[in-house]
Amino acid sequence: MKTTVRTDADPAASQDLIAWYDRHARDLPWRVGPKARRAGVTADPYAVWLSEIMLQQTTVKAVGPYFARFLKTWPTLADLAAAEEEAVLRAWAGLGYYSRARNLKKCAEVLVAEHGGKFPESAALLEKLPGIGAYTSAAIAAIAFDEQIPVVDGNVERVIARLHAIETPLPAAKKEIRSLVEDMTPKERPGDFAQAMMDLGATICSPKRPACALCPLNGPCVSTKGGYPETYPRKAAKREKPTRYGAAFAVFRADGAILMRKRPDKGLLAGMTEIPTGVWLENDDALTDLTPAPVKGTWKREPGLVRHTFTHFHLQLAVYTTRSNAKAPDGTWWSEPDEQEEEALPTVMRKVLVAANGE
Repeated sequence: MKTTVRTDADPAASQDLIAWYDRHARDLPWRVGPKARRAGVTADPYAVWLSEIMLQQTTVKAVGPYFARFLKTWPTLADLAAAEEEAVLRAWAGLGYYSRARNLKKCAEVLVAEHGGKFPESAALLEKLPGIGAYTSAAIAAIAFDEQIPVVDGNVERVIARLHAIETPLPAAKKEIRSLVEDMTPKERPGDFAQAMMDLGATICSPKRPACALCPLNGPCVSTKGGYPETYPRKAAKREKPTRYGAAFAVFRADGAILMRKRPDKGLLAGMTEIPTGVWLENDDALTDLTPAPVKGTWKREPGLVRHTFTHFHLQLAVYTTRSNAKAPDGTWWSEPDEQEEEALPTVMRKVLVAANGE
């Protein structure tokens, strides 16, 4: 049987959490802190949206420089809508999950063309925009527009699972957790409450060794009373990811230029730049298959393998190099040495470039 905190304790717990947030809120570049909020400063929906999209599957530390660079390059929604998609992908390179960058650009275009350059103020309308799902729409609506709506990310799931000692494993527990967050979300300052929950999970109610003695929800927390908070949230057993294999072909010109091409507009890493590769297969024979090589030449296999993990599989690439001064084949181009850092190369291709350069 599931053990839960009494419903009548939730309002008090919410206020305790907001009081803790007023003292300990993280100073983040996209956030309007409690002191500024009390002074009447409101959150910028553009900054909230941009940060929330970037933070999906990515850490706060990693996002900081990207967020600053995006705002410097495209300080307004209209600027981003008018940008070239290739430029957006280049600026995004390294953050991963590149469909987010393409949807970011599409969403900006839709907002400018159909909404007068302004964000809708409700989660229901926000969720209709490209790249904005249930979580992101709720986060923007709560933080930027103070809509009283539950905002649930991974940190919040952990806090609530521990607070109520929820035995149902994730992801099956998501609906129950959302309902409990909805019960706790206050009418006043729902955006600050949402950010307080996120901060609590990120700084106090951490996955390992949570600092329960410092937690503002320590009193009503069922798992803490039982002495086993680290065992929550319960998680269903994960399927083992398959491994795929392939070969990457780095063609260098005498002046240091390297042959590159654009990936298809649909599918994994769509629209990104790559060093030519063969098809990625679950058969390791693909490591030694030279038939997809983009040019004829004497190919040297570089030591080791490039390893990278995507959401659904692991990847291992053998890297081959050769030299050629031939005209770039159709669909490819020579990337000059001083241009290579600016190419929209995903992380796995940057690893390939490093290996090809013998580093």
